[in-house]
Amino acid sequence: MIMLKEKAGVNAGKIWNALNGTEGQTAKQIKKATKLVDKELYLGLGWLLKEDKISTQEVDGELFVKLN
Repeated sequence: MIMLKEKAGVNAGKIWNALNGTEGQTAKQIKKATKLVDKELYLGLGWLLKEDKISTQEVDGELFVKLN
């Protein structure tokens, strides 16, 4: 359990770094920039959402994420 929680925090940091300085990115763009697989991406996004660091919306059927 602790390993997944730690991994979620590390993934969140990678996602935050990828989004920093941008107007936001799609999930596909974030995956490409961070080299995270789906499970890792969504663990990190969940962490950032809970911490209120990001906002998400659906744009043209794709998940779009930006920093708050």
